Amino acid sequence: MNLDLASLTFLVVEDSAYMRTILRTMLQGFGARRIVEAEDGASGLEAMDRANPDILILDWVMPILDGADMVRMIRNPQNPFAYVPVIMVTAHTERSRILEARKLGIHELLCKPISAKALFQRVASVILHPREFVKTPSYFGPAPRAIRNRQKIWQAHPGGQGNGAAA
Repeated sequence: MNLDLASLTFLVVEDSAYMRTILRTMLQGFGARRIVEAEDGASGLEAMDRANPDILILDWVMPILDGADMVRMIRNPQNPFAYVPVIMVTAHTERSRILEARKLGIHELLCKPISAKALFQRVASVILHPREFVKTPSYFGPAPRAIRNRQKIWQAHPGGQGNGAAA
């Protein structure tokens, strides 16, 4: 798969300088040329105003303002960056964390240690398979995949003749 990432701006928010270097190097290897970095959520919010990113790659656990808090601030319909795709990076992959990521409005979750292949797959996913945003009293963010997949099933079977597959 060949994606042209040269015209996109990536914002990498990660407290580890080493991990920022790894992410930047991988993104550059994929052809990205505009990569802005921040070392915590507070400086990440400031960087968003300067960088106007197309994709946000965000560590979950950081000092000052963690990734989850940053996403809560961004995923507000009045925020100019509310619709930016978010790829959350974490070493904590327990089920409760994955469910929380879904509730926060994360597009993709990337587990540490990360591989170039896994990062590329997540970036490709947010570019090639954009998700519509949903607003309910308790949620604002990308439509959950289950809803998107269910819509595809119904569209593939006109007249509501679903194939019986659970989404």
